[in-house]
Amino acid sequence: MGDVLISDRPPSPASRLSHTSEKHPRVTLQELNVLRRHRELCDVVINVKGRKIFAHRVILSACSPYFRAMFTGELEESRQTEVTICDIDENAMELLIDFCYTSHIVVEESNVQPLLPAACLLQLAEIQDICCEFLKRQLDPENCLGIRAFADTHSCRELLRIADKFTQHNFQEVMESEEFLLLPVGQLVDIICSDELNVRSEEQVFNAVMAWLKYNVADRRQHLAQVLQHVRMPLLSPKFLVGTVGSDLLVRSDEACRDLVDEAKNYLLLPQERPLMQGPRTRPRKPTRRGEVLFAVGGWCSGDAIASVERFDPETADWKMVAPMSKRRCGVGVAVLNDLLYAVGGHDGQSYLNSIERYDPQTNQWSCDVAPTTSCRTSVGVAVLDGFLYAVGGQDGVQCLNHVERYDPKENKWSKVAPMTTRRLGVAVAVLGGYLYAIGGSDGQCPLNTVERYDPRQNKWCAVSPMSTRRKHLGCAVFNNFIYAVGGRDDCMELSSAERYNPHTNSWSPIVAMTSRRSGVGLAVVNGQLYAVGGFDGTAYLKTIEVYDPETNQWRLCGCMNYRRLGGGVGVMRAPQTENYMW
Repeated sequence: MGDVLISDRPPSPASRLSHTSEKHPRVTLQELNVLRRHRELCDVVINVKGRKIFAHRVILSACSPYFRAMFTGELEESRQTEVTICDIDENAMELLIDFCYTSHIVVEESNVQPLLPAACLLQLAEIQDICCEFLKRQLDPENCLGIRAFADTHSCRELLRIADKFTQHNFQEVMESEEFLLLPVGQLVDIICSDELNVRSEEQVFNAVMAWLKYNVADRRQHLAQVLQHVRMPLLSPKFLVGTVGSDLLVRSDEACRDLVDEAKNYLLLPQERPLMQGPRTRPRKPTRRGEVLFAVGGWCSGDAIASVERFDPETADWKMVAPMSKRRCGVGVAVLNDLLYAVGGHDGQSYLNSIERYDPQTNQWSCDVAPTTSCRTSVGVAVLDGFLYAVGGQDGVQCLNHVERYDPKENKWSKVAPMTTRRLGVAVAVLGGYLYAIGGSDGQCPLNTVERYDPRQNKWCAVSPMSTRRKHLGCAVFNNFIYAVGGRDDCMELSSAERYNPHTNSWSPIVAMTSRRSGVGLAVVNGQLYAVGGFDGTAYLKTIEVYDPETNQWRLCGCMNYRRLGGGVGVMRAPQTENYMW
């Protein structure tokens, strides 16, 4: 009876102890690898080009669908104690079997080419992905065509897509490479027929094709018409069409090429007939978005606030000085409203500022006829939402601020809106989906990872998901419908780490770290690319900039400003349309 009563009682927490070991899988793998190294309990030898690799069928079958099919089916190898595998690199096979026992592998330039086809054969998808990720990171104009061909050979569709995109985007450099001159005709056609080819004019495509042809005229002359039909000759200038294309001896000696030139001449000479002449060769290409330039404004350099301003043109990769502000400004907030660049507040090295300056790129002049903010602010966040300029947080020399105000350019007037729930200096701000986000910063005591967003329709702030890292003096920007937050400083050091916010899932996820630690960094999107500008790495003020490639998930350095800048602002504007502007 007593046993029945005891068994009927609900179990107390103390009567059970559930345990899942985290070290058990690791230790088990380690011991299995020890057995393999000592050739104990091994039941198969893999022979590759004379190299014998001892192993256990069950381990290989658990890791590789290829080995599982070999050892569990009716194949002859299922009964053999030594299996010979051909057409695979012996070093790659050893690395992959090591991975099956250790879960560790190092992919590098010296082994990736044999490793990827070996991983494909053994159907080790994880290693295939790692090899492709490694090759993505190696892409440059000198090797992208080789990587593209390699990806195509081994059916790595994602790597092929990214190599294609890289080739199209960097075509002006790729066409100068030796790999381009060695292309088979089919691959050349695949590249030049793309609508996404990034060229300044169709003349570059013609010149590239002729350079390829003349590299081996004897063998390639027969392909001239096949290739030239993908050059969009109707889009050439009349002068180039007649003077360069039409007068080329190779073109003139080929009837099909002459027909292509005549087609282009008709298109240019008969504009009224163009609606009836549309086709693949009359369709303009859609290259990478252009026409935007980046401004770096003020900041701290060599022990003092600075007034200098410089402009970066991604097309030329040049930084050029433009007119300086009337005041030195560090911790300045910068934003673009109605094609004018605003510099808000900051610190001039002696005092906190509430003055505003506005820059017109058409005249290369700053004006100070903008109403000042109601509070002095440095380390302030500035952004544009619904035609208003918002100034968010900062400090006034007495306290850290949660004040928020907005500027109406029509009235030349600032007015206060609802304050944030948290005081924030060194805060980053971004606008996405009709909301204004305030990200990180410091409350005057310690860095923050919290994020809140403002709804202008309700004049109300509410908290959203926090970042994974506390950051003050960080950079942020909206890129591909995510908010990117990079660098800054936590409780003890400058940061290189970066993360991004997805408003649909209300979550942050990490991205690869920048190449340098950067506090007081500017972040901006120019012509569809994300740039990190300047900052402080814990030792030195930086003049370097780096650009992020979301396809390869990596940052690369891409030049230097004229001035080192900590706490400078950045803004992006359309390049002036007139030719008489002064930079």
